[in-house]
Amino acid sequence: MKISVSELLDELKERTHQHLQDAEKLLQETEEELNFRASQDSWSTLECLEHLNRYGDFYIPEIANRISASKTSAKPLFKPGLLGNYFANTMLPKEKPNTMKTLKAMNPIHSRLNKSVVDVFISQQKQLLELLEKAQHIDLEKTKTSISISKLIKLKLGDTFRFVIYHNTRHMEQIKRIVIHKKEHRVFKKA
Repeated sequence: MKISVSELLDELKERTHQHLQDAEKLLQETEEELNFRASQDSWSTLECLEHLNRYGDFYIPEIANRISASKTSAKPLFKPGLLGNYFANTMLPKEKPNTMKTLKAMNPIHSRLNKSVVDVFISQQKQLLELLEKAQHIDLEKTKTSISISKLIKLKLGDTFRFVIYHNTRHMEQIKRIVIHKKEHRVFKKA
């Protein structure tokens, strides 16, 4: 299956713009609201964003370095790799969310977090948008990136973008469910 590079990058930019807008709305909430958790074992909004920030801390510099070092020219089509396509597709939110184990270093549960986490996420989304712009000029298949769990495994840049941005989508959807649960919790407390 081949994908038009311009369509792929447009889709990823659109998703990232949406993540940016959703995060900017979160700045209107109090830290108490952003730290609300539905249960002792679930993440708060800030923990979801901190989780994404930790991945962004690895992937954004990795992508930036690979783009600046790339000597390839853009191609009109992108063919996902087998492993990269699998990783990207497992990140897409499903109707009934599938739970996944999180690496300990990437799990922020019960961290002391404040609103600066939202600011970092917003900054990272802006950086992703800049990188997506730059990616239009290089080959998304031949340019490869390391992944956070092993520097030995390399993914095509197009798959890395898909993985990172679909992962962001997954957790932004989780945040929407937290907000709904928080509203229900407020109504229940008032009754």
